[in-house]
Amino acid sequence: MRLALLSTSELTPEQKMLYRDMRSGIETKFKGFEAINGQGILIGPWNPWLRFSKFGGPIWELVKVLSFSPTLPGLVREVAILVTGAHFCSACELYAHVSIAEAAGLSEDKIAAIAAGQCPGNLTDEEAVAYEVASALVSGAVLPEIIHRRAVRVFGEEGAAELIYLVGLYCLVSVTLNGFDVPVPDHKRWAPAI
Repeated sequence: MRLALLSTSELTPEQKMLYRDMRSGIETKFKGFEAINGQGILIGPWNPWLRFSKFGGPIWELVKVLSFSPTLPGLVREVAILVTGAHFCSACELYAHVSIAEAAGLSEDKIAAIAAGQCPGNLTDEEAVAYEVASALVSGAVLPEIIHRRAVRVFGEEGAAELIYLVGLYCLVSVTLNGFDVPVPDHKRWAPAI
């Protein structure tokens, strides 16, 4: 880990406001994995976002827009996020979103295949579109027209845009986690074999 955890006693007034907003959002929306430790310190991507609040504040605003009232189904979102986390070998992202995907009802075999960088053969049509869009985008190329049309057909134009922005956000989350070498909490059960 490249950054020490930022305790609440060290926060500037600006960071305190962001901390309160992040903590409230985490407690409301991000359940099933550890994001706040026993001392009330934000862990995962929230620690670097809080430390560098000039960057983290706007990122948090995007997280809220894409997470607090999404139009895409939860399973679709989690497939896209898992594809992104697997592409970047982001253990912390996969740790958190495996838990969320399980809670949303994504099967263990689908989760394991996606985390291993493989496309499960038994995805629903919506899940398959999420997989295709995320896989194409993380490859670094232009999203193929046929995949974009399929996403628009399945989710509508706004839903397809939401999916694209969601993958972009989780690329940023993965890069944050990897760039600052943010670990999976020590006592947690899951991390990919990288």
